[in-house]
Amino acid sequence: MATKIVEPEAGPRSKRAAILAAAVDHFGEAGFEATKWSTVAERVGIGQTALYHYFESKTHCLLTIMRLELQRSHDKFTEATADVAEPVEALRAAVRAAYDVSDQEVLQMRILQNHMDLLSGPRKSKREEAERVAARQLVQVVERDWTNLLVRGMSQGAFPLRDAQLLGASVLGLIVSVWRWYRPSGPTPLSEISELIEGACVRMVAT
Repeated sequence: MATKIVEPEAGPRSKRAAILAAAVDHFGEAGFEATKWSTVAERVGIGQTALYHYFESKTHCLLTIMRLELQRSHDKFTEATADVAEPVEALRAAVRAAYDVSDQEVLQMRILQNHMDLLSGPRKSKREEAERVAARQLVQVVERDWTNLLVRGMSQGAFPLRDAQLLGASVLGLIVSVWRWYRPSGPTPLSEISELIEGACVRMVAT
């Protein structure tokens, strides 16, 4: 049974969204370990103790960012492929959607990829553990998204028959590896990277 995370009510005075945005900026640019929890509080304009009203620790905040990014990724995939019947075009649409992102979403994905190991072992804190379990389940959902796309293509004869789970993991691994090194200020535009990876994925899957 999937773990349910009940999102807090975002009232007009809530600082939760601002805390998450500030944490994404700092964790994504400076790194999680290098970011002091007090620095996030200063960015939002609240006292450090006020952070604990929303997150019980810096790690709890990190796990929340990871879980939200995984949910965003799944939703984007679903939206991009929902009405695309032809398997190769669905694959292309899914890859393009993966790179149709804002600068903040780039940081969110960098954070996720840099801290996937955090999802491997249980947390002592109940709130951290709930986020970790939910994130792990979403990892499985995302992997299943890609596997099912390939299974559909194979069943229609658009893709050669292979181990769809292994192939899906390989395609997804190629796509997400970009976030470890890509920088919006770098010399290569994301549109060029997207086109390159899209072609590579199609060749990997369809030939």
